[in-house]
Amino acid sequence: MPIFITQGRFTPDAVRELFSHSGGKLLAYYMTFGDYDFMIVSEGPFEGVATSAIVASATGGVSSLKTMLAMTPADMQQAFSKAEQVAAHFKAAGAGASRTA
Repeated sequence: MPIFITQGRFTPDAVRELFSHSGGKLLAYYMTFGDYDFMIVSEGPFEGVATSAIVASATGGVSSLKTMLAMTPADMQQAFSKAEQVAAHFKAAGAGASRTA
């Protein structure tokens, strides 16, 4: 399942509700100093889970959310391998075209 890291500013009640109805699972919750009040590590069955939590939180209580998709080294290697396969069949616009003067 995709893993997400979310940072934001909050009211305490809003943080409790952030993932309760989104279908996601809260893996870790940290209070932080600096630009953000908290950092959440969560997972969900698909990328839309993070989006639904962000949209729902926009109704109040949570602000300035920043969410990143986190990947394990194995997941990243798989993505790189797929990118290599795609790149082998990709031609940039204009590549291979001859120019006439």
